[in-house]
Amino acid sequence: MDALELLLQRRSVSRLTEPAPQGDVLENILQAGARAPDHGALKPWSFSLITGEGLDRFSEVLRQAAIADQLDDKAIEKATKAPYRAPLIITVIARCQVNHKVPEWEQVVSAGCAVMAMQMAAQAQGFNGIWRSGAWTDHPMVRKTFDCRSDDKIVGFLYLGTPQFTAVSPVQPIHLAPYTRYF
Repeated sequence: MDALELLLQRRSVSRLTEPAPQGDVLENILQAGARAPDHGALKPWSFSLITGEGLDRFSEVLRQAAIADQLDDKAIEKATKAPYRAPLIITVIARCQVNHKVPEWEQVVSAGCAVMAMQMAAQAQGFNGIWRSGAWTDHPMVRKTFDCRSDDKIVGFLYLGTPQFTAVSPVQPIHLAPYTRYF
């Protein structure tokens, strides 16, 4: 699959299983993330890999966070199970440098580009995943787990693994008129 085909056929996959990317494949994924557009060469991101027993530890963090938020039993169970949706999770954090000539928003966008690049690198090598975000990215217990400073932003959790199912329908082109205009 060439690069353009990869981008045009991109599809998130939420049902993932073993094996997870590892070795040179994982190194390629991380290297792709580290090549994200980066104004000022700040490298304003970090990647925390969660796999194996780390999934158990992350599950417990999310369970404790759900309990601390006084969520109902169903929500606590959902939070506890969330890390097991894939054999590898890469937490991507924008390590923002405040009062820098590069605005904070650009640093966060750079970290977001890193997530996209890593997902594409995974797909190019026969794996896939899904970029998840939501309330856990801002939760104090989760932020503490990943050593976030006050200005850092968790831009998401990239769940990676082997797709359990092959997509049955081809990706259809998007009608661009509602999203495009020329000056």
